[in-house]
Amino acid sequence: MFIIGLQGSPRINGNTHYLLKTFMKEAEEFGARTHVIEVAKKNIVPCKGCGFCEKNGYCITQDDDMAYEIYSLLRKADVIVAASPIYFYNVTAQLKALIDRSQTLWSRKYRLNIEDPGGKMRRGFLLSLGATKGKNLFEGVKLTAQYFFDAVAASYEGSLTYWRIEHRGDLEKHPTMHEEVRDAVARLLKPFLSRKKILFVCRENACRSQMAAAFTQYLAGDKIEALSSGSEPADEINPDMVKAMQEKGIDMAFRRTRSLNQAISDLQPDMIISMGCQEECPLIPGVQIRDWDLPDPAGKSMAFMRNVRDEIENRAKNLVSSIPI
Repeated sequence: MFIIGLQGSPRINGNTHYLLKTFMKEAEEFGARTHVIEVAKKNIVPCKGCGFCEKNGYCITQDDDMAYEIYSLLRKADVIVAASPIYFYNVTAQLKALIDRSQTLWSRKYRLNIEDPGGKMRRGFLLSLGATKGKNLFEGVKLTAQYFFDAVAASYEGSLTYWRIEHRGDLEKHPTMHEEVRDAVARLLKPFLSRKKILFVCRENACRSQMAAAFTQYLAGDKIEALSSGSEPADEINPDMVKAMQEKGIDMAFRRTRSLNQAISDLQPDMIISMGCQEECPLIPGVQIRDWDLPDPAGKSMAFMRNVRDEIENRAKNLVSSIPI
């Protein structure tokens, strides 16, 4: 399970930073892998409102940290935690720029009608704090969070919000915050804890293993944590594979390749399924290894790619049906 934290405050080591740090530490106690994005330190170009993404499925801005890093991390995450102090009844400008740029993901979902296979299990949670005591202090930020999480294919699972937090250290002294964070993390992560971990492997992690993980994630993300990797990962995923999966209504945009060693370190799999690498798959005590022995469609015709895709889909369905609930 992988959790992304969006730290939206421009202040260094302030109350928002402490709240998110506490949340992530609790998540790690449950075995989660965590990564915090310090949004104010990132180069995020504001949305131009040009409508380019609604027609083309990607943002016209291709030279900032949204393109290089953040879209991919949002797609990789099982849980996204947005943390921000209140600025004029909403999130900070830095976090709002990131949220506005999620219009690209909204466009792929609602304009191109393709579905992120991780969206069926992805969860979103809001952390926020403000200096005043007004009863409507968090109304705006909650609405923003709900629509942001919908755009990035995450269900909105609630929030923790704190009034009268103004000076450095105020939240650390809050009488109920730590217990509330523990309870929220336990509730949020409970659905992920019993999932079987399956790692799909091919040589480049650009095609077959990506499709296998995506189909498995789409079909049974509630009971299987499906990841992919390659013994010799390519620089990027296969564009023909992306097109073939889009024909099935499945969105593979913003996926990245990764090495087999890194994946095993992150996942500690219960099962490894090779697409045909055989001797390149490691022997790990207690880990079942299967070989689907599928041909590599890279460099072949689209018809060949579709045949391999359909075979992977059928095998993923059989795999899912064999895993007890």
